Amino acid sequence: MPADPFSFRLNPVFLATAAALAGALLLAAPAARAQAQPAVVYDAGGKFDKSFNEAAYNGMERFRKETGGSYLEFEIANDTQREQAFRRMAQKGANPIIGIGFTQASALEKVAKEFPQLKFAIVDMVVNLPNVQSVVFKEQEGSFLAGMAAAMASRSGKVGFIGGMDVPLIRRFQCGYEQGAKYANPKAETLSNMTGTTPAAWSDPTRGGELARNQFSRGVDVIFAAAGGTGVGVYQAAKDQGRLAIGVDSNQNHLHPGTMLTSMMKRVDVAVFSISKAVKDGSWKPGVQVLGLKENGVALAMDEHNAKLVTPEMKKKLDAAQADIVAGRIKVADYMADNACRY
Repeated sequence: MPADPFSFRLNPVFLATAAALAGALLLAAPAARAQAQPAVVYDAGGKFDKSFNEAAYNGMERFRKETGGSYLEFEIANDTQREQAFRRMAQKGANPIIGIGFTQASALEKVAKEFPQLKFAIVDMVVNLPNVQSVVFKEQEGSFLAGMAAAMASRSGKVGFIGGMDVPLIRRFQCGYEQGAKYANPKAETLSNMTGTTPAAWSDPTRGGELARNQFSRGVDVIFAAAGGTGVGVYQAAKDQGRLAIGVDSNQNHLHPGTMLTSMMKRVDVAVFSISKAVKDGSWKPGVQVLGLKENGVALAMDEHNAKLVTPEMKKKLDAAQADIVAGRIKVADYMADNACRY
């Protein structure tokens, strides 16, 4: 009888070899996933802006130190690089790929659709895809406390706000700040300026200093800068004139101890670390996370650098207001949702 041309399927040697190969592939797959590097694409202003981007950098550094892993990063120099940066990271197999800032949304969304097997995340915007996690913050809650601190520290009754790029997100900071100032002092007056309407507004400390000096000349004695790297100029102007400033995103109290009243921290560092760690641990989930005072997503920075500026009485009132916001007894209006503080 002629040999069955398909008899090799039953050959014991072949079966053993195939089984060994399959097993090796199964073992290799988890190993490959474990070795995948997270990646972060910073927004305009650079990773050492002492503010928003630097908070993300600190989160990635924490991931590196605590896990022993490494990560990829890219600093955006212009808008045309966004999509290219995300695609390059995806082609390298980075996982997760994290976009810092709302301006990354369209580029991240496009590339995430092209690489559905990879996990993506974005900070400060919502992208509704099954392989994207979105993290947004209740900036109005932390800014409310910053406004209270400013009004309580002010001797003139005039406080200032300097924003970076004039977008709804920064108006949310401004709106919360104004509400907090009025809560602490119903007669408080807030003077406000935006630095510009393009991404360059995040990295113009010279312009920040000019705006701050103008506000100081009009009687303001405390300024909250929600302006990324532009805020550095505001803080320097406050130091030069013996006034007070409030930092943003990262704890910036150390920049000019004695004239930095506090910083409204937005815990981008915690968000970035948690996203990267969750992918490594296998616990990552898509969807939207909203982080406010209750979730420790925003907070005022209190440390040795501003201990003499925030009195025990001020601290007591700030703590009480925070507890009331968390419990829902104080409702902080959201510029982007409540049609509040329209300018």
